[in-house]
Amino acid sequence: MDYLNKYKIDEMLENYLAKETGECTRLQEAMRYSVLQGGKRIRPILMRLAYEAVGGTGNIAPYMCAIEFVHTYSLIHDDLPAMDNDALRRGLPTNHVKFDEATAILAGDGLLTLAFEIMLQDLVSDMDPAKAIAANILATGAGASGMVLGQMYDMFYEGKEISIEMLEKIQLNKTGALIKSALKMGAVLGYGSESELFALELYGIYLGKVFQIIDDILDITGQVNELGKDIGSDSKNKKVTYTSFFSVDQCYEIAAELTAKAIKCLDKVNGDTSLLKEIAQDLLNRRR
Repeated sequence: MDYLNKYKIDEMLENYLAKETGECTRLQEAMRYSVLQGGKRIRPILMRLAYEAVGGTGNIAPYMCAIEFVHTYSLIHDDLPAMDNDALRRGLPTNHVKFDEATAILAGDGLLTLAFEIMLQDLVSDMDPAKAIAANILATGAGASGMVLGQMYDMFYEGKEISIEMLEKIQLNKTGALIKSALKMGAVLGYGSESELFALELYGIYLGKVFQIIDDILDITGQVNELGKDIGSDSKNKKVTYTSFFSVDQCYEIAAELTAKAIKCLDKVNGDTSLLKEIAQDLLNRRR
């Protein structure tokens, strides 16, 4: 299924990134460049599907766009010379290559703060406590006890020997925290039950692991024209990945087992979870 067209996520993002006029449009241009150059949009899609699965029917565009803005900011900063020093993202020059390093840093900062601006604007107009909880989930998942912590671990342990347990801790934060947050936010915004919230959060944890394992495989076996980014980046940066511990075939086996567990979690959700199951299979089989 074409999830992007179904939920019109690119149109939502465009609406929040309308071109500005004035003395300096470079910052806005840099923000738009990284957000609107494409992407799987998996996090906002997962949020919407979790929301619908627990019975939600309203408009949660600010929260869907907020998590994509946070994700994009993290990619801009990950690509910087001080971090992964990558020159290609989604088949195009990375933000600091297209513009410059200072502009890329500020574009990331702008997207991060825009995410909370649009959620808080929506909250003020409604004062729904679920919306405040959802914004807090994103803040926690993206912050120093979630994604940013994972990024710090990832940099600190470059070129060092680590255990598989430490690797999983890194990936559960760096990659998994936002995926888990997306599911949890959707369930909270839709007023799901405690059991549904737990099931969707666990589904998100398993899905985040699968996403990272497949990423690690594709960094070895993928093609630049398919992935839209440089191959062998992990090796270049002396990062330990799942393929440091297991063969490619073993990694696929582990990912398949985790996918089955993720899909099983959805039995505890009362609504239609068919698309969540389909996405889990798609992520397992992805080639980009």
